[in-house]
Amino acid sequence: MLDSAAFGRHIQPMRTLIAALLLSLTALLGSGSANAQGQSAPVVAEVESYFNSIRTLKARFVQSNPNGSVVQGTLYIRRPGRMRFEYDAPSQLKIVADGYQVTMWDIATKDFGQWPIGWTAASFLVKEPLSLTGDLQVDKIERSNGMLQLTMSQARKPQEGKVVVRLDENPMVLRGWTIIDNRGNHVNVSLVDVQSGLQLADSLFKFDGPDPGAIRRGGN
Repeated sequence: MLDSAAFGRHIQPMRTLIAALLLSLTALLGSGSANAQGQSAPVVAEVESYFNSIRTLKARFVQSNPNGSVVQGTLYIRRPGRMRFEYDAPSQLKIVADGYQVTMWDIATKDFGQWPIGWTAASFLVKEPLSLTGDLQVDKIERSNGMLQLTMSQARKPQEGKVVVRLDENPMVLRGWTIIDNRGNHVNVSLVDVQSGLQLADSLFKFDGPDPGAIRRGGN
């Protein structure tokens, strides 16, 4: 399993989403701030309720990277614990959470990695239940043109970066998030064609690539 330093060496334009998902969003596992304790508590409770009401979700994602590149793909979620990010061709990058661990592989670049699900952003998307009353602090809540934005950081290590989660407010629908790392780099992920309540096959959430050794050798 890659540590943070080793993983950082894998961050290239077509794989920036992995960095965003498996590193920066680890801050999203936690607690409410003073905001959540005060006037914003009903908003935070509503966001929690929304995420916890999701059983399945499918959406197209559009990701903008700090270097100006844009990549797209399809996101599948089945709570608890299961998700799949699948990039459009010609990329062969896939990220799958099976309820226990997250597996990333890319045959073209010979990348393969696995992480416990609790160490990754999968906890943001598929944690059951999602609670914003632990280690996460809600620094700011903003409303604009029917959109709700929650800026969050890790309570114990706010210097490690922030995440801005965007939702339509009425009705509430997840529209994406922006990762801001400790160097000020932004990775923006927008969701379109969001659908919930679909039947999603078990096979979507299982590793369906070749043997890891074959991936590292560039085999099919």
